[in-house]
Amino acid sequence: MKGFTKEESSWIRYDWASSAYSIIISTAVFPLFYKASAKSAGVADSDSTAYLGYTIAIATFILAMIGPILGTIADYKGLKKKFFTIFFTLGITATAALAFVPGENWMALLVCYTLAVLGSTGTNVFYDAFIVDVTSDERLDQVSARGYGMGYIGSTIPFIISIAVIITAQQGILPISVNVASKIAFLITALWWGLWAIPMFKNVHQKHYIEREPQIILNSFRRLGKTFKEIRKYKALFLFLLAYFFYIDGVGTIITMSTAYGTDLGLNSTTLLIVLFVTQVVAWPFAILFGKLSAKYTGKKMLYVGISVYIIVCIYAYFLETAADFWILAMLVATSQGGIQALSRSYFAKLVPKANANEFFGFYNIFGKFASIMGPLLVGATAQLTGNSSMGVFSLVILFIIGIIILAFVPEPKVEGHASRIA
Repeated sequence: MKGFTKEESSWIRYDWASSAYSIIISTAVFPLFYKASAKSAGVADSDSTAYLGYTIAIATFILAMIGPILGTIADYKGLKKKFFTIFFTLGITATAALAFVPGENWMALLVCYTLAVLGSTGTNVFYDAFIVDVTSDERLDQVSARGYGMGYIGSTIPFIISIAVIITAQQGILPISVNVASKIAFLITALWWGLWAIPMFKNVHQKHYIEREPQIILNSFRRLGKTFKEIRKYKALFLFLLAYFFYIDGVGTIITMSTAYGTDLGLNSTTLLIVLFVTQVVAWPFAILFGKLSAKYTGKKMLYVGISVYIIVCIYAYFLETAADFWILAMLVATSQGGIQALSRSYFAKLVPKANANEFFGFYNIFGKFASIMGPLLVGATAQLTGNSSMGVFSLVILFIIGIIILAFVPEPKVEGHASRIA
């Protein structure tokens, strides 16, 4: 972390904190725990995968509805951290609650998971917007990429502990069931997330804001309506959001449904957990590399690279047959998933006016979250209609192709950090 200020380092460390949720709850242990629970209740594999996709769609729809207005309100002085805290508390509480749901009650698991998704993704809306408060325009790519990089490597620590607990339970070394071991992993996630978030609460503060005024909520709706009208005037910003709407959908869907897909292919839980662990390790240097290369080739060109890799992933997934194929697929994803997310965040931050960062990141969120409804629904519906999970993943190629075509029309910012100068 040398070369970063206290504020930058504290902001980056929240990625280190929340990454435990991303890998253990969103990607690895919870989907496997849920799939096993649903299977024991007699739910078909393709149906349980579809239900998980529908659940993610419902949670993201709720957040997409409330995100912009909350972001608009949070632009007022002193409110950004408060909203961050509210969603953080919801996320960490719901994550811990997963440990207390009976394993056979798969529907209750999905309810708790919905609340955890709301808390985690809601917190990230305000966390992402805080980037304009901790660094300069020139360092946005570097700081954002380092955040994702630290997140990937940081997530491996609680992940290794969780894998160790689960595998030793499977082997009979620990006198507990795999069910209990998975619940311990949920508690580890909540603890890690909470402890490493402390620097964020202590050292990161809202520097860019709008002074408070009477009737905050009413005026927030008015500002939201004004912003919605004005956003169409910013050609670069609007086109970027449209491109982002499509390509980030595919990225998020592959991340959240990868283990469910691997289970449907017949891979055992131990293999899936090891693959995901290695993916995190590989993704760490590549996320940082994307940040460094963006300084030489621009963030936009590196986004082209990341999206192109994902198109290859979708096509390759259709021909997936063996565990070796799944390893190759995972490593391809690892090279680009951190970079594409980090550079999308920093590229958008260059386009928005700082005082209204939450408001504009609210639109960033609504585009991203509405997109996250489409991807899981597309995968779920295609998997059910064809009876083939590989076809579900392959269908995502459409989203990446549309995204990269629209991105080609996004003008480069002439002056970083102020949307009104990028029309």
